[in-house]
Amino acid sequence: MTLEELGGWPFVLGRLMSGSPLTAEQAGAALADILEGNATSAQIAGFAVALRLRGETVEEMAGLVATMLDFAEKVDVGADVVDTCGTGGDRSHSINVSTIASFVVAGAGAPVCKHGNRAASSAAGSADVLEALGVVIDLGPAGVARCVAEAGMGFCFAPRYHAASRHAIPTRRELG
Repeated sequence: MTLEELGGWPFVLGRLMSGSPLTAEQAGAALADILEGNATSAQIAGFAVALRLRGETVEEMAGLVATMLDFAEKVDVGADVVDTCGTGGDRSHSINVSTIASFVVAGAGAPVCKHGNRAASSAAGSADVLEALGVVIDLGPAGVARCVAEAGMGFCFAPRYHAASRHAIPTRRELG
């Protein structure tokens, strides 16, 4: 169902502000509205802040994850892989552990298909680190799959593989 069919933004934000949980379908529909470019910056901010303040439920997270996967560009690597995506934007100003971990995991023999972005609140995001090492960070699905097959590790640059997220970027930056 669409967000409008589920009651629209007033319903979703009202439930969150009252401390009530959303169903997976409601959370997913709200995110789909954002990813389709239909939500205003106020609606995006209200949704993000209300979820964060109350804390996300397992059901809400399941709906959000399913929706992100629906909108993501897929990479078929033909096997199970590990993704060491970090938190990014957690404001901890820590080193980029997720990228270091991806080298360790791949070095131990587990195939890695890491995804990440440029720095949000730290000195370097995964894309920054890999680019500094000479890695081409904007490969398409076939190129990433080939890297995983031949080198044991590939990288999915978030702006390419989660292009629909672009609608939320200005609001996310404003929120900090």
